[in-house]
Amino acid sequence: MRENDRIAAIVPEVIGWRQAIHANPELGFAEHETAAFVAAKLKEFGLTVHTDVSATAVVATLTKGTGSRAIALRAELDALPIREAADVTYASRKDGVMHACGHDGHTAMLLGAAKLLAESESFDGRVVFVFQPAEEVLGGGKKMIEDGLLKRFPVEQVFAVHNWPGFPEGHIGVRAGPQMAAVDDFEIVFRGSGCHAAMPHLGDDPLLAAASFVTAIQRLVSRSVDPLSPAVLSVTQIHGGRFNNFVPGEVKVEGTCRFYDRALSDHCAAEIERVAQAAAAMHGASAELTYKRGYPPVVNPGSGATLAALAGSDTVGAERVVTEFQPSMGCEDFAFLLQGVGDGAYVWIGAGDVGPGAGLHGDRFVFNDAIVPIGIRFFLNVVQRALPVGG
Repeated sequence: MRENDRIAAIVPEVIGWRQAIHANPELGFAEHETAAFVAAKLKEFGLTVHTDVSATAVVATLTKGTGSRAIALRAELDALPIREAADVTYASRKDGVMHACGHDGHTAMLLGAAKLLAESESFDGRVVFVFQPAEEVLGGGKKMIEDGLLKRFPVEQVFAVHNWPGFPEGHIGVRAGPQMAAVDDFEIVFRGSGCHAAMPHLGDDPLLAAASFVTAIQRLVSRSVDPLSPAVLSVTQIHGGRFNNFVPGEVKVEGTCRFYDRALSDHCAAEIERVAQAAAAMHGASAELTYKRGYPPVVNPGSGATLAALAGSDTVGAERVVTEFQPSMGCEDFAFLLQGVGDGAYVWIGAGDVGPGAGLHGDRFVFNDAIVPIGIRFFLNVVQRALPVGG
């Protein structure tokens, strides 16, 4: 049977796996049923399966031939704390938890690739299949590395895919350089003396300090960062006060920074501290900053991006592989794996246009099953390109 026929033959089964995972979503580091499902399938395919690597992670290995080279393929297990509004027969059975980012699809496609690779002799070397927990917010990829993933399963390259609504359906996007942004979060507590709203002269007003900070910090991007180095700073929360006749003694401001240049992490931290202290001093208040460094940027090395683009051409044709496009200001903890390994690529598979609320993290998000065979075929082609028989 030809490879395309083999892929077509298992697509309905793979979609069934995706829908089963979708109907039973689990949040980060709690993906027990999902991990058990994945591990059972991998064992059924004949892979060597490890569930003792890190938290709820599942890692499996497959070796063919006599080659000593190894690569890793990664998918995510976790869902999001979102109440599903999509009208599908396999909708989430857990109120307030939903696969709204397509991790169910990524996992199912990688399972499909594992099944076909186990049945073939199309590569020479070792493939490490990494099904990681807690990609969303909690940094499951970082924890896996801290727990010894790459020491226990050393590889030369690591690859991952992500469905991408808004990118042309059936197209593959991979670029050398930044593809996803870094993310840092900050929290500032402004403190002063609370007082009666009718007697503001008897206290200090941390609300005014917070308001001054919110407007002044916008200079960080517009006046302190090179205009040719993209950056975003957004203030996303302000909390303070409970009554309309009392000036609160404490106000909390929270926000996030996004950028591609890792050096901007230190710059943002220093500027936010400086502006916060100045705003507080201007109003007789104090400011305390907590700056949380999050995911680094996803930066595809040239060699990994080139291999992924060639595998993409093998998959959908060169005319449907896009290597020049605007990267995303979204973040992705695959950055830790890519940084730890040093080579590989993060790839988008276009899911086409979607409606309001149906994009990534939307409550009406529906994974486009038309891209399932593309994802499976891409994984197979990456393996065959990276670990060629007779290579």
